[in-house]
Amino acid sequence: VACNTGVKSKFCAIIGSQWGDEGKGKLTDILSGTYDICARFNGGNNAGHTIIAEGKKYAFHLLPSGSLNPNTQNVIGNGVVIHLESLKKELDNLEAANFKANLVVSDKAHLVFKTHIEADAEQENSMGSSSIGTTRKGIGPTYATKARRTGIRVGDLIHWDSFIEKYNFLLKTMGRESNNPEYKEELDRIKQIREYLISRNMITDTISLINNAYRQNKRILAEGANATMLDIDFGTYPYVTSSSTSIGGVLTGLGVSPGKIETVVGITKAYTTRVGLGPFPTECFGEDEEVGGVLRDLGREFGTTTGRSRRCGWMDTSVVRFTNTINGFNSLNLTKLDILSTLKQVKICKGYKYKDGREFKGLFPSTLEELGAVEPIYEVLPGWESDINKVTDYEKLPTNCKKYVERCEELIGVPIKW
Repeated sequence: VACNTGVKSKFCAIIGSQWGDEGKGKLTDILSGTYDICARFNGGNNAGHTIIAEGKKYAFHLLPSGSLNPNTQNVIGNGVVIHLESLKKELDNLEAANFKANLVVSDKAHLVFKTHIEADAEQENSMGSSSIGTTRKGIGPTYATKARRTGIRVGDLIHWDSFIEKYNFLLKTMGRESNNPEYKEELDRIKQIREYLISRNMITDTISLINNAYRQNKRILAEGANATMLDIDFGTYPYVTSSSTSIGGVLTGLGVSPGKIETVVGITKAYTTRVGLGPFPTECFGEDEEVGGVLRDLGREFGTTTGRSRRCGWMDTSVVRFTNTINGFNSLNLTKLDILSTLKQVKICKGYKYKDGREFKGLFPSTLEELGAVEPIYEVLPGWESDINKVTDYEKLPTNCKKYVERCEELIGVPIKW
């Protein structure tokens, strides 16, 4: 029988079930201590996980959340895009705090350069008020050059002379002058980081490493960045990220076959948040605007990467049912339930209706226009208005709090195990 919590599973994937910022790093950190490998499979330093260890906060953007566990082999998979200077900074911060990151990086992962970051900012600026709201970290342009076959991979660092040629060719395809001193300086910095990575044997064939580990009965934890509603295919396009954030991204981002994944845990916040632009049906507007402010302040809803304040709204079970259809969650981790504790009543969106009252019958609206044309159908439940921070036993939660959890579970159709 497959383990549905990830506690005993051989291969567990942790996936965000909303628009990100659900608290994936927390469960990854809890579980990674018992896993042999913790692997990032997508995204870049546009992601942000905050891990608290021994009372100290660590913000990870590229490093897997298992990086504070000395016994865990941390892997950055081929589906990740890597800004080397950011990676080195994170490794330096860990070393300064007396942690040694047990890290290897896929030789097939693509590299993010200054030219990508510039292209990202240029596109955002040129779009004016209709910009996507990216983190301007060059992530999208890096996935674009990967698809255009002009990208450069981590393994290319090993052959320095041809690396310089590829770098100059990339600049040319991006309309940049390779004799610009800023790009020469970037190359010098990369050369130093290259020596650091090579001397520590950090560049490796992670596909072999992960699959060999699996054959040796080692336990593997795959950690997602961003979330399913930001998936390049399944999210609210174009207000999405540039990578596969859902279960398919685990396969393509680490090089594992589907049958190896035993458990998929969906991380779901007890309310909904979203960063940047794009439709958000359960956003707290009008009479609920004050509630949105309460959620933002109590939930500290400000981005780890950008510091941007997040838009806040009620739990939307239509979203999580949709992401469950794609990912096949074995269980859910419901996070930040305590943030709702001060509210007199709580709302759960159980479905959508059109403005003229007709119910939306599909799985989930496919276009921005369609998503913008629906409004939520709410169930209103009484709040529990008591502090639950110290409660570690489900049975000891207030009755109304348990009713809320159980109703979310019923509407989504997946057991909440965390």
